[in-house]
Amino acid sequence: MKVRIVGGGLAGAEAAYRLLEEGIDVELYEMRPVVQTPAHKTDRLAELVCSNSLKSDLPDTASGALKTEMRAFGSIVLRAAEKAKVPCGGALGVDREIFSQEIEAILSAYRGFRLIREEVTSLDLSVPTIVATGPLTSPAMSEALIELTGEKGLSFFDAAAPIVTAESVDLSHAFFASRYGKGEKDYLNAPMNKEEYQAFYAALISADRAKQEVEGAYFDGCMPIEVMAKGGVDCIRFGPLRPVGLRHPETGEKYYAVLQLRKENAAGDLYNLVGFQTSLTFPEQKRVFGLIPALKNAEYVRYGVMHRNTFINAPKVIDGFFKVKKAENLWIAGQLSGVEGYMESAMSGMIAGMNAAAVLKGKKMEPLPETTIMGALTKYVSTENKDFQPMNANFGILPPPEKRIRDKALRKAFYAERSANDIKAYAQSFERALKE
Repeated sequence: MKVRIVGGGLAGAEAAYRLLEEGIDVELYEMRPVVQTPAHKTDRLAELVCSNSLKSDLPDTASGALKTEMRAFGSIVLRAAEKAKVPCGGALGVDREIFSQEIEAILSAYRGFRLIREEVTSLDLSVPTIVATGPLTSPAMSEALIELTGEKGLSFFDAAAPIVTAESVDLSHAFFASRYGKGEKDYLNAPMNKEEYQAFYAALISADRAKQEVEGAYFDGCMPIEVMAKGGVDCIRFGPLRPVGLRHPETGEKYYAVLQLRKENAAGDLYNLVGFQTSLTFPEQKRVFGLIPALKNAEYVRYGVMHRNTFINAPKVIDGFFKVKKAENLWIAGQLSGVEGYMESAMSGMIAGMNAAAVLKGKKMEPLPETTIMGALTKYVSTENKDFQPMNANFGILPPPEKRIRDKALRKAFYAERSANDIKAYAQSFERALKE
């Protein structure tokens, strides 16, 4: 038995791992470095293009609940993330290089795994195939999918934040702390007073932006800072620059606005500007962000970039297992399938791999419980919706408790505990079914 996977991102890696664990051979096609994309910098598998944070790992958050669920199935992404972990407060942050190396090492250890470095431009469905080519799917593959599904792709714009060297940050205008003093002092904070913020804001909303290929919508989770700022002078002060819970640890001083920087790698010599996704030109990024006192002499190892994301009209194309309705032997996973986010993409690859394994073994896979993030997200992307847009993990898509819980914290705890219990039972049942 063999499955062909096209795309070596998080979804492709997770699908491959699930299949290999079930004793099914995998051919994984990755077009880099033969064909590069506008956003990738390396040829490594599972390269994290935007942030190096996999979001919250706290179990009573939607992101944390999703991770708990995926651990029940032995997620390769979370296994690699533990090896590559960097301090990130309550979030799961990783060293990008170590993370990618670990993913490739785990997969390469299987005798049934074969990595092929070439672009796939057409689909031969005589072999079961999972397409996980991501939001930067090549034009040739996009056309192949349109021909097979009869549905044209949709798109929105995504952006990545800049990365600076730690030594170039002026520590006389910065301090280490986590919001409200929770956990370790994992963030480097760059504060501004009112006058400094107003000068920064004025420069930001008038700065030159890089030209886009075409106009399109922005995904809210990755909206460029300069676009967000157009919502009003205080808009970003209530967003990525919110100063609440961030007093100076020695003087107790409060600030008007605070930019947080997060460690980009294990060595701690690179920092990511949290929430500063941008489409400004490179010279403008240096000029405008340099108005923040701590970044006056910042050295950029990567400027922020914007790229076009593509996703299918999932409700019309795929079922609840990410299998294409109109084509045998074909699954679509990752951001291309209409989920949004690193872990959500990995999750879709996991489910596609599980379903492909079940089909090849002649077994029937039951729908995932709707009380779980995995089940609710899967239902969302496969349910008819004329205004379909990509979706992150969130508790809002889960069915409410039978008895109303007014307290927000208790309600979140309920959702997390229920999803953890239900996915554990499902995982055990699924494994038994495959072995029968």
